Amino acid sequence: MSQDNLSIKNTLSNVVSLEAHESKISPLVESQSKFLASSLSLSTADLEFSQSSTPAPDLVCLSHLRWNFVYQRPQHLLTRCAKKRRVFVIEEPIFDAAQDGKLDIIQHESGVWVVVPHLPENLTEAAINSIQQRLIDQLFAEVQIHNYILWYYTPMAMAFTRHLEPLVTVYDCMDELSLFAGAPPSLKACEAELFKRAELVFTGGQSLYEVKRNQHPNVYAFPSSIDKAHFAQARNFKADPLDQADIPHPRLGFFGVIDERMDLELIAGIAEAKPNWHLVIIGPVVKIDPAILPCHKNIHYLGGKNYQELPDYIAGWDVALLPFARNESTRFISPTKTPEYLAAGKPVVSTSIRDVVNPYGQMDMVYIADTVAQFITAIEAALHQNSDPSWRTKVDTFLAQTSWDSTWGGMIQLVESVINPRKDRTAKIHNSEVKKLAN
Repeated sequence: MSQDNLSIKNTLSNVVSLEAHESKISPLVESQSKFLASSLSLSTADLEFSQSSTPAPDLVCLSHLRWNFVYQRPQHLLTRCAKKRRVFVIEEPIFDAAQDGKLDIIQHESGVWVVVPHLPENLTEAAINSIQQRLIDQLFAEVQIHNYILWYYTPMAMAFTRHLEPLVTVYDCMDELSLFAGAPPSLKACEAELFKRAELVFTGGQSLYEVKRNQHPNVYAFPSSIDKAHFAQARNFKADPLDQADIPHPRLGFFGVIDERMDLELIAGIAEAKPNWHLVIIGPVVKIDPAILPCHKNIHYLGGKNYQELPDYIAGWDVALLPFARNESTRFISPTKTPEYLAAGKPVVSTSIRDVVNPYGQMDMVYIADTVAQFITAIEAALHQNSDPSWRTKVDTFLAQTSWDSTWGGMIQLVESVINPRKDRTAKIHNSEVKKLAN
């Protein structure tokens, strides 16, 4: 590839744009960033060197989640993966005025390459899939993706990736997506096809494992893990963020996506029954009308915060909440927030989500309640729990057994166990052919 064939724009990140209808990419562009004093430059040679200097196969992820939306399971795992190999995360398309379709490729500060398709509006499903397939093929050619792992979070990507030939296909099933609001009718069929093609299936929790284990011969449970050191920062309170500083105590906190999985009636009931308690709700509102959110003087919606800010907010809470509704969309969830709250040193009250009840509720690390009255009783008990050293010891002993590092280590070991035998078989065939020629 010549330098002229790749366009890279450097701000805080490195950006590549691929136009589907062109055989070449636009010339090198430099721009200033408000975060940096001057632009950096990355040449085509840098990309080629990155590939040739890393013997590990690339990892190509197909995701229904935006990389910069909420920091969760994919980010924890793939940032660790990117330390030893190139990682490309291909998001769902954005529909805009793009002519013929294009890809924006942004290198995140973690090293992960985030690939965002831009497609014209008002396309048929067949056209959407056709253009995405063409864009992915061009991406693979331009950045020289040859030996690679396919890592799926969305089965819907099967429609435009079934022609690819990876070393191994992995389905990291973090949720039962078919039960979520607005799930495509074809999702189950796509997942069935993905099960047939995948060598490995990982699940985001034990309850999801119990459902999927009979659908594939190689299913492994990898429940929500923890970046303990990050959230443990909340145990050393320094100062409240400005938008939380004036909220009175006691504070009951929640962070995460606010959608159909949240029990809004429960939130409203607690606020009405205890007007002197203050509920701090952090996170974006998605798939539901913000107008239906309960509005009480003691409920404070602070909007979305980035991952680095969360410990500062949690530090100022008295109790952390998991007020999930008990409906189809929450039947198999395994909230990453559970160990994160505990690592922050906060007592937790949750509805009876199966993967919270077992193990956290059964081990008396988390209070389980479902009705408003039960929640109030549990919160009252939780407000005194920080003074119990045995509870803190139990929590820390449990959390010491898991980490995102160990979770990723277990996953990649299984992936390599699939790849290596194939390499061995290929080598044996090659050696056999060499011997035949020699004779």
